Amino acid sequence: WDKLCNIKTKTSGFTLAKAIACAVQFDNQHCGIYAGDWDSYKDFAPVFDPIIQEYHGIKPDAKHTSDMDSSKIKGNIVEDAPVHSTRIRVGRSIDGFGLSPGITKEQRIGVEKLMKTAVKNFPKDLSGNYYPLTGMD
Repeated sequence: WDKLCNIKTKTSGFTLAKAIACAVQFDNQHCGIYAGDWDSYKDFAPVFDPIIQEYHGIKPDAKHTSDMDSSKIKGNIVEDAPVHSTRIRVGRSIDGFGLSPGITKEQRIGVEKLMKTAVKNFPKDLSGNYYPLTGMD
């Protein structure tokens, strides 16, 4: 605690106290620690790494791999059951923005602006309208 308690992350000013706040307040949390941004994983690695390793059953030297080849995604899209609406949930990080526990209001506005721009550039088969949560009346 003494080594990490005064650190504030660069992205959102998140602290170790904020990371564990939910577990301090509620004793029924499964994990009890939440990263406020990508920097949290680096800045608070002495706390996060052992928890992540135990939770996921991985070794300290494990490396994450990504496969962004969309052709490998197999679905059950049926012609007579078209999709009329969808909701996109951003549950992971966008570089330069905090995660849910640490994101600032300004960053939330920035994410929304980024998503509006992205939606406008979807190809025709994915096109549609963007509706903000505060404007869906």
